[in-house]
Amino acid sequence: MKKKPDEKIDEDWMSTYGDMVTLLLCFFVMMLSVSKTDLAKFEQIQAGLNEGVGKTTAQRPIEMMMVELSDDIQSMDVSDKVSLGSDTQGIVLEFDGDTFFEYGSANIRPKAVPALKRLAATLMSDRYKTFNFSVEGHTSDEKFSSEQYPSNWELSSARASAVARFLEERGIPRVRLRVAGFYDVTPKYPNRDPYGEPIPQNRAKNRRVVIHIEPTFK
Repeated sequence: MKKKPDEKIDEDWMSTYGDMVTLLLCFFVMMLSVSKTDLAKFEQIQAGLNEGVGKTTAQRPIEMMMVELSDDIQSMDVSDKVSLGSDTQGIVLEFDGDTFFEYGSANIRPKAVPALKRLAATLMSDRYKTFNFSVEGHTSDEKFSSEQYPSNWELSSARASAVARFLEERGIPRVRLRVAGFYDVTPKYPNRDPYGEPIPQNRAKNRRVVIHIEPTFK
């Protein structure tokens, strides 16, 4: 009996499919290049992929630090003076300026030192050695001038420097620290109402020091 010849499989569709996949890849690469990476989400995705392919449970340093800092804030009962959040670059730790500094001064109040010590102890932990810290000083639009600080530019910078110096003294290498003073150019709340009148409670909230904590994923 004559053997039936094997049917030839048409694989012409594969070239079209390959072109489509390549175009999709280029599209997503382009979208990624013009977007900001949310490092917290990136960490979650990376950990999920590692666990999905059978690797050991991946570490999540951003999530771990958030939990530890939150525990610190709650245990010291300073949630009304220190706030914790996140942005696309990492963790955001914010200190109330009027609580941590005297009016017109960059000297940290003695009563604020215990809280800073506790938080610094967490930040300097060896498991967070790949994190960098950008310390920002912010003031309200209220005019201020003294012999030591001619304007709020100098005062906001000095307050940020004081916190950075404190972190360095607690053991964080200064190569991982950055300092900037922002005066009133990035207020958290409007300093004035629509009629130009000052809003005292908003001004107080705008006087703050912010630490942006960013992982490097090395």
